[in-house]
Amino acid sequence: MNANPPPPPLTSTLTLATCNLLNLALPGRVFYANQDPFSATEYQRKTQWIGERLRALNADVIGFQEVWDEAALRTAVAASGLRYPTVLALGAENTGTPPGQGGAEGTPRLGLATRLKLESAQADAEFPPGLAVEVPGLGLHSRFERPPLHAVLSTKAGLRLQVMVVHLKSKRPKFLQDEQGRPTEDRDDPKVAALATLRSLILRGVECAALRHRVVDVLHRSREPLIVMGDFNDAPHSVTTQLVAATSEVAYDRQARDVALFNAYEIQGEAALKKDVAFSHIHQGSPEVLDQILVSEEFHPESRFGLGDVRRVDYFNDHLFEGRDRTRSDHGFVRAVLRIRSRQG
Repeated sequence: MNANPPPPPLTSTLTLATCNLLNLALPGRVFYANQDPFSATEYQRKTQWIGERLRALNADVIGFQEVWDEAALRTAVAASGLRYPTVLALGAENTGTPPGQGGAEGTPRLGLATRLKLESAQADAEFPPGLAVEVPGLGLHSRFERPPLHAVLSTKAGLRLQVMVVHLKSKRPKFLQDEQGRPTEDRDDPKVAALATLRSLILRGVECAALRHRVVDVLHRSREPLIVMGDFNDAPHSVTTQLVAATSEVAYDRQARDVALFNAYEIQGEAALKKDVAFSHIHQGSPEVLDQILVSEEFHPESRFGLGDVRRVDYFNDHLFEGRDRTRSDHGFVRAVLRIRSRQG
């Protein structure tokens, strides 16, 4: 008798995508003091462009970055022609006075569109106790600039899925400025620029550490799968990304899989799909991967707790060669197709 029967077959798929929308805001709404608001024509072009891309992605769960107005996100999703019962952007709701006003303040927020049942959603900005750090020139830093969006979803088959949508601090130097946004230090001084870059690194690093705490809280001794996706503003094997994923620990300690995350692109089943077009951003002519989809061990092909696997990962990045245009995005979109096993019963 076979003591280890084969696992049940992979019978259904779940498609996820992450999309940085590059300042999606309502027309006429000032989002940054040094940038003009979108005109009505620009807004229509931007929401239609996003809708066309979402139609091509046709994902069941989509995480969004850089959403200033939830109403604008709803318009863009509707332009896809696809049905998403849940569309939200916590902290960017347009419920102000007069009606339709409001939205995010100071920095854009994260959004979600999903066909799955939404059980809960939250966006907590505070770091866990003990993680606040002093940043040179800025003082104590104890909050995410863009609070991660944490949603709990469930499939029709009853599988609960934890999803975190993230947008971590960029590498762009963090120069000091006054309340009106005017610089208070010499941005042309290379020594000042080095310190400003260090500030950004510290900010991103502590955000990653805080996010890691949340990942461990969800995964430790749990068999509910977790997906963390979004704009990490760093490469998959960078120190900051690995602060969140801790994938390298698995090579030395198999027990570390319990709280590790794996880059979906690296564990996808169809190796032939791993092409040189795997990038999501172009910086000064160099392609790089900033936008990522990470999965817990429940979707690792070698896990004894596997609920499925990653069938394929695609990068939708052709528009990055079309030149800068703020009615499009400056990031490629990433889509992962997961296969889920039938549940034994």
